Order: sequence, then structure tokens, then C-alpha cells
Amino acid sequence: MHFKPQFIEKYTALTDFTAYQKALQQPLRRSFRVNTLMTTVPEVLLQLEHQGFPLEHIPWCKEGFSVGKGLVPLGNTKEHREGKIYIQSAASLIPSIILDPQPGELVLDCCAAPGGKTTHLAALMENTGIIVANESDSKRIGILNAHLQRLHVMNVVVTKMSAETLTGAYDKILLDAPCSASGTIIGDTKESRRTLLAWNPDTILRLAKLQKKLLTHAYSLLKPEGTLVYSTCSLEPEEDENVIQSFLAHEPSATLEKFDLPLQYDWNYGMKIWPQYNTTEGFFIAKIRKQPLL
Repeated sequence: MHFKPQFIEKYTALTDFTAYQKALQQPLRRSFRVNTLMTTVPEVLLQLEHQGFPLEHIPWCKEGFSVGKGLVPLGNTKEHREGKIYIQSAASLIPSIILDPQPGELVLDCCAAPGGKTTHLAALMENTGIIVANESDSKRIGILNAHLQRLHVMNVVVTKMSAETLTGAYDKILLDAPCSASGTIIGDTKESRRTLLAWNPDTILRLAKLQKKLLTHAYSLLKPEGTLVYSTCSLEPEEDENVIQSFLAHEPSATLEKFDLPLQYDWNYGMKIWPQYNTTEGFFIAKIRKQPLL
């Protein structure tokens, strides 16, 4: 994996670069979430164990498991085809858990495709209430709809709008923002090499401007006492803690809520997970609550 000199300089200042670089040499462990809308955790584990899959529970998600190689690829199993499992990276399970949507609530997923977090929210809500799943890309909407159907999700309304133009008033909002995806650089894969090649400070600053706009608008759609979770698969401070810090400085009704999960992370205006900490991809998650009107 080739790192640009500017990348090395920046990340050496952010973390233990030797440990970080070592972690990137390892392939990302495959993981999945049991879809409790269709089945139970014990039933799926029994079926997958019979197919030779070594399984390890993901500590921060009761329905999540890391998985090794089985008799067939995980994506070719009957459990996957029937929607009883959703293949999803372990770190990307966290935003939905932190948002903690309750049955019957009105929830907005601002940038929903491909649907991992949307379907997770639906399972946590037991297919009740309403989730508005927004996606601006027509091709990605097709993928989102396919996953919703496969996982038997019944409480989702799909919209095709720019996230900056969404309307409504919601109990909970998930903004998994478009980002540079630097946290997905892990394992010597085509995707990792492509992301490393595309890494550019100017692009990161452009994305940060968009993220600030999206966060400000999403927060305006939140009901008083509502909760918003902002997340990225980026490790860039400009896209993560700097976005949250700037937002809080201009929104007196917003408060940052600290949360804790059984995994290693740094805390700076949110949870930052480095690949070397838990053998996952990199991720950032922040939880914001809107104070009630006086």
C-alpha cells in the first residue's frame, strides 16, 4: 500500500502510525447482523455453524457477529438470500445502536443507501413507527429497495431528494454523511488502494463544508428533545470532530451526549475508532440532543 508523504505526515500526528500501518495490512474481518424481523439469533447461529462458519460475537451489538470462512461464501448462504442476515462491517453497526430508535417513533435516515443502517433501524423499531429513508442517487435507491424487500422491512418510506432540501419534524435522525472514506482503507484491496490514491486535502475540505451544511439542516428537522447521530467512515478531523465543534459553537440548543460501548476508541467531540484498536474499519460517531424549547 502506497502512502503519500502528506498522508504519512498527517496521520503520524494523529495516531501511532506504525500500529496504524500494521493494522492496515490485515484484511477486514467479515461480519454480519442477524435480521431479527425474520428470525432469531440462536436459529441463525445454529444454521451457520452447521455450514462450518466459525463465529465470534461482536461485543457492542447483540445481533452482530464476525465470521470466518465456511463451506460456501457467506453471501451464497440461504440465510443471506432469504434476508435472515445482513452482511455489514462491525463498526458501521454502531450509529444505529447509539441513535437507539424506539418502536413507534418517526425517524429520518438522511443518506440511506445501501441500506445497512436503515434495515438495522427498522429491526430496532420492530417494524413499527416510520423511517423516512432518503437517497439522492437513483441507482443506489434500487439497491436500497432490494435490501428492504429482502429483509422484510415494512416501516420505511423511501424518498429521493438532496439531503439539504429534506423537510419534516423527527424524533430521531441519522446523518451518515458523505465523506472521504479514509476509515475504509484497510486490507490490501483495490478499494483501499483507490481511496489512498484519491486522498487529497482539498477534497477533504470540500467535503467538510458539505457535511457542515447537512448537519445544520438535519438538526433543523429535529423535534425538541430529539436525538441526532452524525457519523462518517472517515478518520479526518476536518470531517469529524471539527464538524461537530463548529456546529455546537453555532447551535446553543444543541448538546453533545457522551456514550460508551465495549470497544477501544478515542473521544474528541465523539467516538473515533482507529483500525488498530478493534480490528475494524475506522469510524466516527457523535450524538447530539436538541434541548426543549423554553
